[in-house]
Amino acid sequence: MAKPKIVTASAEHIEAVAAIEKDAHMTPWRLESFRRELTNPDGLFFVACHEGKVIGYALAWVIVDEAHIVNVAVEAEHRGEGTGRALVALLLEETRKRGATCATLEVREGNEAAIGLYRSFGFEEAGLRKRYYEGIANAVIMWLHEIPA
Repeated sequence: MAKPKIVTASAEHIEAVAAIEKDAHMTPWRLESFRRELTNPDGLFFVACHEGKVIGYALAWVIVDEAHIVNVAVEAEHRGEGTGRALVALLLEETRKRGATCATLEVREGNEAAIGLYRSFGFEEAGLRKRYYEGIANAVIMWLHEIPA
């Protein structure tokens, strides 16, 4: 597959984002939550498109000097093609431009593909949030202590 085009999310992308979210997560965000992110002054919201179709998205917030990667998902049929890596790389670059010096995220315990992706950027496991997902599954807290320039 050709490298996807990554653009800032807009209203026209929201329904496709919500569909990917619903497929990727047991407790998906509501459509309205994604719509609100379009105007969040602390947020960054990108979509990856291939042949005009949204195949992935990523959200982060910058709070003071910390980036919080809130949500990253890629359509099942496009996982493993580098889209998630491209989205995370762009989030880190753009959050650094907004003044973030470090980054954190939560990832479902046992999601080795995602954990491996984040480790490849230098994120380290820092703890667990018990029953974070659906009141059942634990989340691994990960930190990148210095976003590289």
